[in-house]
Amino acid sequence: MREADYTYRIPLPASRHKMQGFAIPHDIAYTPRMDHLDRLEAQSIYIFREAYHAIKPLGMLWSFGKDSTVMIRLAQKAFFGRVPFPLIHCDTELEMEEVYAYRDRYVKEWDLNFISHLCPPYEATDPSLPHSARVAARKTLGLKEVIDQHGFKGIIAGIRRDEEGTRAKERIFSPRGREGAWDVKAQPPEFWDQFHTHFPPDTHVRVHPLLQWTEIDIWRYIERENIPVVPLYYAREYGDFEGRDFGGQRMRFRSLGERGITWPVASDADTIEAIIAELAVTKVSERSGRPMGADEDESSFERLRAAGYM
Repeated sequence: MREADYTYRIPLPASRHKMQGFAIPHDIAYTPRMDHLDRLEAQSIYIFREAYHAIKPLGMLWSFGKDSTVMIRLAQKAFFGRVPFPLIHCDTELEMEEVYAYRDRYVKEWDLNFISHLCPPYEATDPSLPHSARVAARKTLGLKEVIDQHGFKGIIAGIRRDEEGTRAKERIFSPRGREGAWDVKAQPPEFWDQFHTHFPPDTHVRVHPLLQWTEIDIWRYIERENIPVVPLYYAREYGDFEGRDFGGQRMRFRSLGERGITWPVASDADTIEAIIAELAVTKVSERSGRPMGADEDESSFERLRAAGYM
């Protein structure tokens, strides 16, 4: 163990400053220094354990994207290698082929307790929402069905504050109504990592272990932990894709979503190192390829979240 990795800080009694003729420094201790990723990891593991202790039954959403896959690694670390609660995917049957292939491989390799739930049809969603938001709203309806069928009192979700303005208002332990509706004005304060985890019996709770992380934190952790991700995150040439002709431009997905409402963005980043370098300087929004109806109705995402969307 390198001395540079530790700080020496425990004072010893005066009587022990000299032993058998050897002088001992007044403060000797071993306090490991944690870097930024270590601190984020430790906080998230603490949140996982608090949630598992306080809320039962508990489930976790897995979209197969970078954030929720990082949560699997954190849960494995929190519970000594095995995720002790089910992973849930609300399936619109509109994921891309690479996403389904990734799911089929890693559900088996990681020996996951996996729930795949088919979402209600497009026609069941609110017709006043713009098209892309209605597609996303199918997942909200599907999640409500999963919660009812399995009796989940809490759901762990991989949202981050830096993704979108509405999510920036969230709490790590976020109480909801029985239908999953979110009232931003009814969220408890959370100071100094002191979380309110005991709620009235009819309360549904969303838990957000990644709320303090940023997009570049996620990729640096993926790099450090060697976590496999869907290959769509890496740049390649795109020609005709879902009815759009990109003319062979090099592009990648920064955020994964359904076909027809999610698009690649211009990028040459075809490795994790290149993605991290790109994110260090980019001014383009992470969700620029997923308008979620913002180009049609800027309030649509907030309406979705108020109704229970992730």
